[in-house]
Amino acid sequence: MRSRNLQGLGGLFLLFAAVVAGLWQARRPPAPLAQHITIAANTEYVGACAVVAAQARGFFAAQGLQVTVLPFSSGKASLQAVLDGKADMATVADIPIVFAAMDGLPVKVMATLFRTGKDHGIVGRRDHGVVTPASLKGKRIGISQGTSSHFTLDVFLNWQRMEGREVTMVNYKPEELGGALQRGEVDAISGWEPFLGATRKQLGDTAVSFSGEQAYESIYNLVALQRYTTERPAAIQRVLRALGDGGAFCERSPQEMHAILPATARLNRAEVLAAWPTYHFGLELDQSLLLALEDRARWAIRNHLGNSREVPNFLDNMYLDGLGEVRPTAVTVIH
Repeated sequence: MRSRNLQGLGGLFLLFAAVVAGLWQARRPPAPLAQHITIAANTEYVGACAVVAAQARGFFAAQGLQVTVLPFSSGKASLQAVLDGKADMATVADIPIVFAAMDGLPVKVMATLFRTGKDHGIVGRRDHGVVTPASLKGKRIGISQGTSSHFTLDVFLNWQRMEGREVTMVNYKPEELGGALQRGEVDAISGWEPFLGATRKQLGDTAVSFSGEQAYESIYNLVALQRYTTERPAAIQRVLRALGDGGAFCERSPQEMHAILPATARLNRAEVLAAWPTYHFGLELDQSLLLALEDRARWAIRNHLGNSREVPNFLDNMYLDGLGEVRPTAVTVIH
């Protein structure tokens, strides 16, 4: 009899616990919905590795983010997607940021994701008389105007004691440069990897290459409009944490990234892995970025590019709070 009473009490206790749990679940606030963010990225460039890794390895999801990556073939086009309201953020090199600032657009740099001095250069055709840097004089050279392709060629020519007017620059989209050289529309092209490597591979022994290492260091960044940084600071911090994890994965796992990164998947594996140590992934906002932006602005003014005749105060284009919360020691901008 006593056993039956105990069983009854146990059943009542379980029923009571179930009712209490149900009431608690009913009062418990629902889990927050994942935040949707669209990032425009030049996925054809190794500098976007942190974005690709964060998406593929689940680092965005771990931060409660649902991220859509819109692929573009240049940072310039990625930034334009933000300006057009098609994306929340963009990955972009320094020069499009300069032109945006000179046009008075409220673009904010949230972090630098990638640096290298090894991925820009010039590829020419031997059968078109391009053999040495000096032989570029008088030639038709394909560029992507207003990008690092344009800047690299101009500085490279200056190193050879030539001016831009001593060659004929022909404007193409980045992905069109290789085809233009193959068809013989131009004698050489100025650009970046992986387009240069693919062009060298297609031309074979006809190709001759000149490194742009002394002319340009690529500084690749994450940007958004000022309105977004004001309205979504918490989301920006989540994105930066995910990209920090993505960049660390890129740094330590080149073999795995080679297979999934659009910029490298079609290139020779051995060449990609050999170049990887020259790539520097990680989050920072360094004073050297401001100096580089000022240098690029003086170049734009000297060449009558952009809408301003004065170097902007690029400190106005820095968003320091996000990375300052996520990784304060990485912020070395003087402010």
